[in-house]
Amino acid sequence: MEERELAAAACRGDEAAFYALITGQKRKLYGIAYSYLHNEADALEAVQETVCRAWTKCGRLRNPEVFVTWLIRILINCCIDEQKRKRRVIPYEEVGDSAPGEMVSDSKVDLERALSRMKPKYRHVLILRYYEDMSVADIAKVLDCPEGTVKTRLRQGLKLLKQKIEPGGAVTHA
Repeated sequence: MEERELAAAACRGDEAAFYALITGQKRKLYGIAYSYLHNEADALEAVQETVCRAWTKCGRLRNPEVFVTWLIRILINCCIDEQKRKRRVIPYEEVGDSAPGEMVSDSKVDLERALSRMKPKYRHVLILRYYEDMSVADIAKVLDCPEGTVKTRLRQGLKLLKQKIEPGGAVTHA
């Protein structure tokens, strides 16, 4: 069955079609969630919350052809909600984002730190483009904005990122 037909069936309440759609997108969903949350458990929880929200609201989706972009938009909102929740909670102990024993290069940490301090409109397009390798057209659909806006945000976001990271790889604190 084609993705469009599966989406239409899922929106009519077909659990098998919904499962097939989600199964086909699980790697992409996890990758996006991880690029936002930098933690495996949080990323898995965000994907799970996305699937729950999508299942409960699937019947209200007017155009089943945009199911995947709608699903990614829900995921991004779940990730943003989780980031907000984490800011409100005082951590018990400061632990690095990496798993125990995992080596993380300084430049990767600097890049993630610089991205986290950017405005969301730039951070979203940069993550979707360079972490998830999505096209400008797909990003425009997900973020519900014109392709020209996505291109502008990519260009400006890269310029800001370049300013935040010094040539030696150190993050500027200006």
